[in-house]
Amino acid sequence: MADRKIGQLLASLGVTLDINEGDMPVDAHVLVKVVKADGSVSLVKGASESLDWITALGMLTAALNIENGGYTNARDEE
Repeated sequence: MADRKIGQLLASLGVTLDINEGDMPVDAHVLVKVVKADGSVSLVKGASESLDWITALGMLTAALNIENGGYTNARDEE
């Protein structure tokens, strides 16, 4: 299995980000559910080239907190 660029794939799945004009994304950690030709289901992950393991772990931890409702953006509370 070879690595593939997934920009078009994410676009075709309708993936969007809530970022402001002028914001600069610098790293990405992507988790994708895949249904294989034999019908089995798996998860695969990808990351931007510059993503180090510490940042990846921090991003995953933050994503869990956000998904579980434990994160509040301080600017949204003002």
